[in-house]
Amino acid sequence: QVQLVESGGGLVQAGESLTLSCTATGTTFRINGMGWYRQVPGKEREMVARITDAGTTNYAHSVRGRFTIARDSAKNTVLLQMNNLKPDDTAVYYCCALPYWGTWGQGTQVSVSS
Repeated sequence: QVQLVESGGGLVQAGESLTLSCTATGTTFRINGMGWYRQVPGKEREMVARITDAGTTNYAHSVRGRFTIARDSAKNTVLLQMNNLKPDDTAVYYCCALPYWGTWGQGTQVSVSS
């Protein structure tokens, strides 16, 4: 199993930037990909960005061109650089690690004011 700890959230104004960080501990040698999801109250958790061991990335359409995911495999860390933030980006952001689908950290709140 792995444990995931997210950090870096905060309150910003529209157009500003934030960088989220997530570190995995535990049985990390099995991790072959990591990703970020987000959730707002009353809605399902949605994929934001994912990255494989080979460096292949996948982004939600709503964040493409504004967000960048990067992974430091040696440190078992995944980053999410978020630029030009919009109020619709307001959510709790969670990271995940494959193959440990269903394991989540405590999340980090991102709030974007207009």
